[in-house]
Amino acid sequence: MRWAELARRTGDPVVPDGLLPSHLCFPSAKKAGSWPLGIVPPTEGSLDRDTWNGLMAVLTEHSAAGPDTPCLAYYNPLMLAAVDFDNLHVQAGRLEDAGVLYDNPVAGFSPSNLWAQDRSWVMCTDYDLWATKVAGPPTLIQALLNDPGIEAVRLPWAP
Repeated sequence: MRWAELARRTGDPVVPDGLLPSHLCFPSAKKAGSWPLGIVPPTEGSLDRDTWNGLMAVLTEHSAAGPDTPCLAYYNPLMLAAVDFDNLHVQAGRLEDAGVLYDNPVAGFSPSNLWAQDRSWVMCTDYDLWATKVAGPPTLIQALLNDPGIEAVRLPWAP
């Protein structure tokens, strides 16, 4: 279920004014602080594979070098409690190889941050939030907002 559908069902906004997408959203859906049995909240700090693939496709389309765009990826050390973080470090590669980052057996989750080496865009999946933030050129942001496979919202205080 997408956030927009849950908002239609509960009458809650997808993201209340002044908040970021987090466990504080959708108070009407939770009973005594827990989600109903039929609703599983998102994994914090990691994108699901379908969303990752969709986001990578849009980033590729809106990057000057397309799939050959040099990128850097960072894994949040909070997610790596049982992993030797010193041997994971920041990973470098091409946008075309983003699937390898997702499938990294050392990490077991998507990178927390991914950015084009030319700094034309950046994405951040925050461990404490139920969202991935993307910053970049207006055409990229509009493409994300218009993509039917990606649930994207522009926060009210964002330009």
